[in-house]
Parts: sequence; structure tokens; C-alpha cells
Amino acid sequence: MALTASVKEELSRLDIKKSSVRKAEVSAMLRFAGGLHIISGRIVIEAEVDLASTARRLRAAIAEVYGHQSEIIVVSAGGLRRASRYVVRVVRDGEALARQTGLLDGRGRPVRGLPSAVVNGSAADAEAVWRGAFLAHGSLTEPGRSSSLEVTCPGPESALALVGAARRLDIQAKAREVRGVDRVVIRDGDTIAALLTRMGAHDALMVWEERRMRKEVRATANRLANFDDANLRRSAQAAVAAGARVERALEILGDDVPDHLKYAGELRVAHKQASLDELGRLADPVMTKDAIAGRIRRLLAMADKRAVDLGIPGTDANVTPEMLDE
Repeated sequence: MALTASVKEELSRLDIKKSSVRKAEVSAMLRFAGGLHIISGRIVIEAEVDLASTARRLRAAIAEVYGHQSEIIVVSAGGLRRASRYVVRVVRDGEALARQTGLLDGRGRPVRGLPSAVVNGSAADAEAVWRGAFLAHGSLTEPGRSSSLEVTCPGPESALALVGAARRLDIQAKAREVRGVDRVVIRDGDTIAALLTRMGAHDALMVWEERRMRKEVRATANRLANFDDANLRRSAQAAVAAGARVERALEILGDDVPDHLKYAGELRVAHKQASLDELGRLADPVMTKDAIAGRIRRLLAMADKRAVDLGIPGTDANVTPEMLDE
């Protein structure tokens, strides 16, 4: 099951006893998933959600908290709809519910944000606002570089109200307009985890954190692997370049090179991609990495000095740009 659906399924099963908290959740769900319609002169409330469990939760809350009956209408998938949608509709008591939940003010005018009683409520009410908004129009993406928890809002007023509710929970959220649609977005992984906890999605949080940790471990392993590959590539390139310089050094010095330096140089030429440590183990008798490096260094220095005396190209003459290209 996708993360978004698993969070919503868990939140739909959450048992809330306190009446004010349930009212805050219903108000948020109707604001973010619903709308007011006038049919035959009567105000009708409709709230469209993506899961049957969410629709059942909303319908039960409307009946238990406000005493109004509602119906659930299934809108089957088809055309632009990839999955079925569920519409909770209140017809007979639509106007009464709209006033009770703050969709209408005392003069019967539509409220664009959230009702003041909810906005100025307790921390539990703020949690309920976020729970209702997420159930209505929220989404959670996989953890990673582009992870986000976001809620699509019906307008800028409701987006600002949602940001304010997050602030009361010490959670930083940002309101943004993307292609004409208002959204409230949280991208920081720790902040997302904190909000999932406050909303009550503890099981989904465990899954999200596990996937987050797995991705971080994989990313770290990839970085280390890339680092090791780069180091190995640079070491091999340096060894090839050193082999080319040693070949030139042996040409310059001819028979005038000391035997112990010549031996080290010939090892380097014979095993151009070997590391200094590997060259030391190939030597007979075995030499340390520092010993083989010191001999090659002295060989190159002697050859470069002879080249200067003779006025000919030094050991770098054999090194091509390809040998140094990373």
C-alpha cells in the first residue's frame, strides 16, 4: 500500500473521544475536501475523499457529534479518475451543519479559512486540524531527497490557517501556490516524522522511518563506493604515469643507472597499474612501500638531472594527457 493510503487508513481508525477535537477534525475535513452547493434553494454539503475508510469516519463523526444524517456516494474510476472516489453528502441538514462546523458565519456568509474556534483551539485541536486536512487532501511521498508531506488547500486563507496550526505544534510548514493551486508543504524528514506522530500515524511513521533509514544507508554506501572507485582510478592513473616516466628515465640513464634503482624501475615498468604496496610485495626480496617509492623517486630525480645537463626532454616527456585525465 502506498504511504499516503497507509497513513490515511491508520488515521481513519484512530479513536478520538474528546468532542472539541472531533469537531476540529470534521471542520478541517469539510473545509479541505468539501464544498457548499445550493440545490433547489437548499444548502447541501459535499466532501469528496479518496478512501472508503475516510468517508465512513467522516459520516460517523457527523452523525455522532452533530446528529445529522449523511450518505456516501461512490464515484467509480474512469476517464481522468484513476481510482474510485467517495462523496459524503449532507442534504437535509446541510445549512445547520455548515453553521456548526464554521463553513458559514453567523450571517450565513461562506468562511474561506477555518473557524476562529478551531484556529484558536488547543494543541489537540491543531493536531485534529492537520489530521482532517491530511485525510481530506494530503499526500506523503517516499523518504529521500525529494520527500514531502503536503496538503492541497481550497484557497490561500485555509493554507495560512493550516500553517498556523502547524506553528502551534512547533512544526515549520510553508504555504505555496503551485500552478494556481494552494498547497502547504513540509520537506524536512525530521519535521515530517514529528507531524506524523502528532497526527497519530505511529505505525505509518515506523514504516516511513525504516524506509528513510534504508535510503540513507544506501546513499552513504553509494557515496563511499564512488569515493573508493575514484581513489582506485586515480591510483591506477598515477601508476601508469609513473611507469611512463620510469621508462623515459631508463632511456636517459642507459647503463649509468645503479642496479638497485634499475631493479625498482624495471618492476614499475613491468607492472604499470600496480600500487606501490603491490610492487613492494613483488620484489625479491620483498620491500616496503616506502622503500620502493624512494628508489623510484631517486631514479627519476637522477634522470631529470641528467636530462637537464644534456639539454634533452626529461621524464615528463612520456606522460600523455590521457594518463592524467580523470
